[in-house]
Amino acid sequence: MTQRISKSQHSKMQNIFIQFFKFFYLNIRILKIVAGGHGSTRG
Repeated sequence: MTQRISKSQHSKMQNIFIQFFKFFYLNIRILKIVAGGHGSTRG
């Protein structure tokens, strides 16, 4: 099943991936801040 992916579909998929990555990255940052105390992530 080699289906041709149109440009709009491809960009949409990339956008979803980017959104997911951003969400994941933010979650990790928040978890780090929560785990490391309030604003003591520098160092």
